[in-house]
Amino acid sequence: MASPLRRAALTLGALSLAGLTAVGGPALFAKLTARPHTFTVRSVPKTPVALVLGAQIYPDGTPSPYLKGRLDTAKRLYDTGKVRAILVSGDNGDKHYNEPDGMRNYLIRKGVPATKVVADYAGFDTYDSCVRAKRIFGIERLTVVTQGYHLPRAVTTCRLVGVDAEGVGDYSTDFGPVWRYGQLRELGANMKMIVDVVTRRTPTLGRYETSIDEALTGQ
Repeated sequence: MASPLRRAALTLGALSLAGLTAVGGPALFAKLTARPHTFTVRSVPKTPVALVLGAQIYPDGTPSPYLKGRLDTAKRLYDTGKVRAILVSGDNGDKHYNEPDGMRNYLIRKGVPATKVVADYAGFDTYDSCVRAKRIFGIERLTVVTQGYHLPRAVTTCRLVGVDAEGVGDYSTDFGPVWRYGQLRELGANMKMIVDVVTRRTPTLGRYETSIDEALTGQ
């Protein structure tokens, strides 16, 4: 019969293993799922639309460095003909905070035609943005753009909800504590991704938007 100390050690070991599996399993799954669909701007296959996921925007409408990196990457995709339209999806849950308009205005100032940039005002997180891209904007295939550490989850989430997604990551801010915090945060976010997909959580929806269709068919 095992001693109480040995039983306690075995229980602790089992709990630690379960914890590592619960945290590391979703992250590994996301990484392996996204790996064949992760590219550079130069190597990514052409898709109709770039989906730019939102991040912090300043009160004057200026994108934060992280968001600027995503938007600049999307512009390069558009300029090189890898995409024909850009969907900017972010948080507009407060009348004093508007990521999508700031993102759209930035791209237009940088030379992307206004008719080719569409705003999604209810992309409150990655899952919401992917589901809405499919169900509200009718997008079946896209290239998702975000920071490199976030890209595996973003690509995997979109693919799990039925969007044929490729991904291009931005590494222009690949330094410092904010980047390391983002990497760490992904461990919990990957667990949430699994819960969202398994439960088929319904994000904020609404009527079908034709704006992407018009951006793709217009001149």
